[in-house]
Amino acid sequence: MKPRPKETILGIRFFTGSASEAVEAALGGELVLAPSGPGMADDLVDSEAYREALLNADINLTDSGFMLELWRWRTGHRLPRLSGLGFLRTLLDHPLAKQAGNTFWVMPSEGEQNIHLKWLNANGVAVAPEDCYIAPRYAPGVIDDQELVAQIARRKPRTIIVAIGGGVQERLGLTLKRRFADEPNRPGVVCIGAAIGFLSGAQVKIPPWVDRRKLGWLWRTLSSPRKYSSRYISALGLFNLLFRYKHRLPPLRVNSQASDILTAGLRPKN
Repeated sequence: MKPRPKETILGIRFFTGSASEAVEAALGGELVLAPSGPGMADDLVDSEAYREALLNADINLTDSGFMLELWRWRTGHRLPRLSGLGFLRTLLDHPLAKQAGNTFWVMPSEGEQNIHLKWLNANGVAVAPEDCYIAPRYAPGVIDDQELVAQIARRKPRTIIVAIGGGVQERLGLTLKRRFADEPNRPGVVCIGAAIGFLSGAQVKIPPWVDRRKLGWLWRTLSSPRKYSSRYISALGLFNLLFRYKHRLPPLRVNSQASDILTAGLRPKN
């Protein structure tokens, strides 16, 4: 296999190729994550399970425009941005993703599932309620959801799309990758968080021009300041991490397990 273009930031290999290449990886049984700015600032040093997921992903998308701007300031390297939303648009345009039974969705709630299903089917992506699973509230650390694994084993999708909160979905994604790694036709796993909500209207819709200009964070914050302001303010911790560690993986905080438990209870679902 031809080596994929990548750049190592804080010890994490970020994919710098095209959306179509990332989609082919997802359809080919690989794990695709889209680490957020707050996730890189907090979860990377607070949660051992989260950082293990990023270290073992096949592709980490350059979703955080803030991280990319800081990286350019720190190193002079201008990296291409591939957002989770842009990736999802490309994936859902693929003929294989449109076929019934080829995608299996992990949803955050029944209400959002209904909205997402209506939008998906109206836009040519055939998804039935049987192709969905409503995630419970997962505890910190490594996730083990046998009911979800059993449903996926029965449905045999080509790609699993995890649409739950950041900091949680990455841990679940790695569990699913490892669980089906030895299957001859193993499913790909994609963790895109709230991106489907930006298309379906379950959350504020983000126009393509806003996403291209790396202003999705501002669009969300303006739509719900109380919910998202503190989340994006936490991303400012990337200043210190990138200045100190640059390409190197920062150490876990001493009290990372306690912090993991706390943030699991306080973090917004998406």
